[in-house]
Amino acid sequence: MGISRVIFRSDMIHCLICENAPCTAACPHMDPARELRSIWFADENTAAARIPDPVPCADCDAPCEKACIASQGVSIRKLMMKAASLKEPAFLPDPGDDDLLKTDICGIPVRNPFLLSSSVVGSTYDMCARAFEAGWAGAAFKTICLMDIHEASPRFSCIKSDTGSIVAFKNIEQLSDHALVENLDAFRRLKRDYPDHFLLASIMGRNEEEWAYLAEEVEKTGADALELNFSCPNMTKEGTGSDVGQVPELVEKYTRAVKNACSIPVIAKLTPNVTSMSEAALAAYRGGADGIAAINTIKSLMVMDKENFEFSPHVKGKTAVGGLSGETVKPIALRFIAEICEHPEIRNLHISGMGGIETWEDALEFMALGADTVQVTTSVMEYGYRIVEDLCGGLKCFMKLQGIKHVSELTGMSLRMVVDTSEIERDTVIYPKFIHATCIGCERCYVSCRDGGHQAIRPGADRKPILDAKRCVGCHLCVLICPSGSIVSSGIRVKKKCE
Repeated sequence: MGISRVIFRSDMIHCLICENAPCTAACPHMDPARELRSIWFADENTAAARIPDPVPCADCDAPCEKACIASQGVSIRKLMMKAASLKEPAFLPDPGDDDLLKTDICGIPVRNPFLLSSSVVGSTYDMCARAFEAGWAGAAFKTICLMDIHEASPRFSCIKSDTGSIVAFKNIEQLSDHALVENLDAFRRLKRDYPDHFLLASIMGRNEEEWAYLAEEVEKTGADALELNFSCPNMTKEGTGSDVGQVPELVEKYTRAVKNACSIPVIAKLTPNVTSMSEAALAAYRGGADGIAAINTIKSLMVMDKENFEFSPHVKGKTAVGGLSGETVKPIALRFIAEICEHPEIRNLHISGMGGIETWEDALEFMALGADTVQVTTSVMEYGYRIVEDLCGGLKCFMKLQGIKHVSELTGMSLRMVVDTSEIERDTVIYPKFIHATCIGCERCYVSCRDGGHQAIRPGADRKPILDAKRCVGCHLCVLICPSGSIVSSGIRVKKKCE
């Protein structure tokens, strides 16, 4: 979670991020629901720019708060005032700002780097059309195939945070259960009605003939590119999905079959259910792939009912290993993006990153490690297509403040800072700094350092922490666990003493 979200999160903990929100219906001055949503998605600077000047909330009797349907209410006035205080000339919208985000996918122009990933969120014409209208640059349509798909019910499960938002999402869903002719017709209609939006058609075959046939049929519809699904973890047919992505020889063979059958760009979507992704990425490159997409979901089990020992989702008491997505997989996704973008042969391909992206800050992390575009599913399933407004708004504000003229400048900015473990400097210590003025005296830092660290903290008579510098190794566990934010890095490097 970004620092900016932490600043506002305590005041927003009960906000439901409503659609057609009662608070907006009750407010005569602005659209507080829109601003609350922007704040939730770390786009508070854009929210600030939209709040009227002078801010009407100070002298208002807050009908928005009276109309709020959250069980414990939301401090809407306080949030609007706090956001308005951020307003600076650099944040004000400008008609030319949209050009900041224009980029391309394998040479095909797109209006921004944000696409729907291949899943239920892009499985019909109507859904993709609404996404395009909302501002998404394109969509990877849900994977089409020649297999007869029958889905289970229920097929989703999740783990929630203390705010009620989803941090881990599991599915046992497979591919599109619409007929091939229906999906191909959707492609034609989307390219007819939205010619400037990028249509990435995801396909999956069981042999070279099926891969080639699907590629040929899709190209006839006018789709911009193909995404080869070598990574779905939920397939019941042997030799499909992640079974293929784990075998570089198959990745290369099927990629080549598709490239030989069509002339549009081909992007290989790879599985994270491997030790290393480079082998499969190199195989796709040898097969002629124009790009790599990563990551797909991670094989998982989650949430057991203690009464009957059933794991969720269960179908007549049975469950299966399924695909994990959401916030919890982002660190793993970033690791794989860095791995493939560090490789000299792969880094020149188009890289489309995904895995736990909810805010523009998440997207920025993928880009900084080498992704050219990003794809989103789980957060759309939770919050809807509307989040693209804040993905774009937040990224544009950040770029303006940093003086970055084009989104492509972000690609790979952090990659040089990711090094092998052997290259990490280990001769100095950065001690923590205790801010006693805000310390609440809970002694959590003492307990964590005692039982999970180096016994370098003891509580004083006032319950405030005292550091034993001789014992402290600068691990910063205390910084991470402090509930009041009263322990920070001193930022001062001290040379280790010789033993």
